[in-house]
Amino acid sequence: MIKGFKSLGTVEESKDGVMLLSGFGSVSYGEKITCTKRGVSAMVINLGRDKVGAVLFGEVQSVSAGDTFTSTGEIMSVPASYDMVGRVLDGLAYPIDGKNTNFKKVKMMPVEKIAAGVMERQGVDTPLETGIISVDSMIPVGRGQRELVIGDRGTGKTAFTLDAIINQKDAKNRPICIYVAIGQKRSQVANIIDKLEKFHAMEYTIIISATASDSVALQYLAPYSATAIAEYFLADKKDVLIVYDDLTKHAWAYRQMSLILERPPGREAYPGDIFYLHSRLLERSCRLNDKLGGGSITSFPIVETQLGDVSAYIPTNIISITDGQIYFETDLFNSGFRPAIDPGNSVSRVGSAAQTKEMKKIAGRMRLDLAQFKELEAFAQFGSADLDEATRNKIERGRRVREILKQPQYSPLPTYLQIAVIYAANEGYFDKIDLENVLDVKYKLADYLMKEKNKDITQGVEKFFKLNSL
Repeated sequence: MIKGFKSLGTVEESKDGVMLLSGFGSVSYGEKITCTKRGVSAMVINLGRDKVGAVLFGEVQSVSAGDTFTSTGEIMSVPASYDMVGRVLDGLAYPIDGKNTNFKKVKMMPVEKIAAGVMERQGVDTPLETGIISVDSMIPVGRGQRELVIGDRGTGKTAFTLDAIINQKDAKNRPICIYVAIGQKRSQVANIIDKLEKFHAMEYTIIISATASDSVALQYLAPYSATAIAEYFLADKKDVLIVYDDLTKHAWAYRQMSLILERPPGREAYPGDIFYLHSRLLERSCRLNDKLGGGSITSFPIVETQLGDVSAYIPTNIISITDGQIYFETDLFNSGFRPAIDPGNSVSRVGSAAQTKEMKKIAGRMRLDLAQFKELEAFAQFGSADLDEATRNKIERGRRVREILKQPQYSPLPTYLQIAVIYAANEGYFDKIDLENVLDVKYKLADYLMKEKNKDITQGVEKFFKLNSL
């Protein structure tokens, strides 16, 4: 576009905040266009031969056929500032919590941006502790990683990500956390905010809310706005953790927009670029090299499955984009095993590179014990009376190791306590404890070590569990 030249477009159709405009002589994908008469803005998302498709940010009813929009020559951007930490924002990054709206040192960040290249990145080797034993020990997450959280509705996916945010409270180099609510009920978002405030996690968290009652345009833009804000902190050498809850509803919003724009529907009526929609979003999660500051963006995209079907269109798309997945199983959840994480179907492609030295050494043995236990337990169903004593002992050990993986919601454990509990299980200290009492003993052990922390927890752990000699 020629500098200073403004192109005009006329609205021909407007449905659910999605518009078709004609007359634009020059306009770009992702460009911001404005309607001065109505005081609203929109973003171009479709370039046709003689028409332009755009999504409206504002009241859907405020625009009708015949209204004129003007090109701005600017890529759609959202404000970013440190004053946003602890606040609740909408999909355009404007506050909706009724507090002060005057942010200081605001910088406009583009919602669409090419991800950092390979040479601008470095390997993922710094752990991001979630506070969940089964994850930190067997499915470790590193700073800069994209770890998919997948499972059926109501299996604890959101609860897990909230625990991960709460666990960052006392973390070294604490990351700034961003939680993106896409297509959820307002009451559910309010409950999440209440929980984070209760555990003092809102002090370092930003909530971006595009609920089911908001337009599909805001639901579509919300994760991109969150990533743009994260890149603002990334440029300042900070670590960021983003939770996208969830990308299934994000795909639904994009499908709705695309069908209104009359794009050819493909598999399950999704447009052909649905893969690119999420790949260009998640590729922006990275860990920059030291020359660029060494900051990172770690992402937990959440995807909802139906009846555990991970081979469906959207789940398989996002599995291929991410660096592993944490799988929540419905049967485990219904049996009372919480968090209902299935280690067999979960994987971290970063692996032990994102673990501390001590955790790496003891977690391998625990994973082996669990694997042996599963095989022996299945075999024992055919005749437990014929098992020798060594096999029965391994089964009993496996049951207790599995029991210590249970963890109530909103009670993440710091790494040193996880190491202590796993070490105790590996060494057989839980073997003579009745199975129903294992969890109680586990938390009594944790409470004892927490008291030791007031003295010197490092010496306490070394004294009681001899981590230096592992």
